[in-house]
Amino acid sequence: MTEGGPLEQLNRWLANAREAGVEAPMAMTLATADADGRPSARVVSLKRLEGDRLVFTTALWTRKVEELRINPRVAAVFFWPGLGRQVRVEGRAAIAERGLAEELFVERPRSHQLQALVSRQGEEIESLDQLRGRLEAPRAKLGEGAVPCPEDWGAVRLTPDCVEYWEEGDDRLHRRELFQASADGWRQTLLAP
Repeated sequence: MTEGGPLEQLNRWLANAREAGVEAPMAMTLATADADGRPSARVVSLKRLEGDRLVFTTALWTRKVEELRINPRVAAVFFWPGLGRQVRVEGRAAIAERGLAEELFVERPRSHQLQALVSRQGEEIESLDQLRGRLEAPRAKLGEGAVPCPEDWGAVRLTPDCVEYWEEGDDRLHRRELFQASADGWRQTLLAP
């Protein structure tokens, strides 16, 4: 039996991954689907756990945001192969308030902030050199000053209704622990590997 809710366990597993020196321990594969049900997946970085929700950031014009506005049902997977662990999350995603986006933008490395000003993620470009050239204007204008959070950059909250923990077993009898949201809280069960 796991103590606390499923995201408390996720918080412990993330800490274990950081302590073990796992590269990019906060990376999660996020899957969305368009109006026709065609899925797409990409890796995003979890920025924080906030009570019973996961928070990540993104440009608000991206395909993932367009898809979650059409269909807020999403799935995310964390995988730490060196630890023999995986976490699968299913739930609903929604754009968070502007204040959270601004707060998280300030926490980004400066190079990431500047990139967000000049690059329209996912759009066709002529060359990377062209984008590198566009970086010079905000660098010169801002100097060492604060980089403003673009209006079209935001935070997303994922509220899970299903969380599954998978832990590798030497005998191939892997531990699979499933949490499912219910009116009474979380229902916890074990699944056969």
